Amino acid sequence: MVATGAERVALVSCDPAALGRDLGLLVAAGFEVLGIEIVDMFPQTHHIETVSTLRRVRTSAVGR
Repeated sequence: MVATGAERVALVSCDPAALGRDLGLLVAAGFEVLGIEIVDMFPQTHHIETVSTLRRVRTSAVGR
């Protein structure tokens, strides 16, 4: 995803551990988290989805 040159990213996740991992990688690659929204797509259960929005704030040196 970083290599695409995208300026903005919307990341959807249902797993908090994966969300933390993926956000950490994206921030390390030059993205800034703009916000995180919780979406209850499965009422009456403990399952939630998160939608995180990010924007690129610097050029990544990853992969160079």
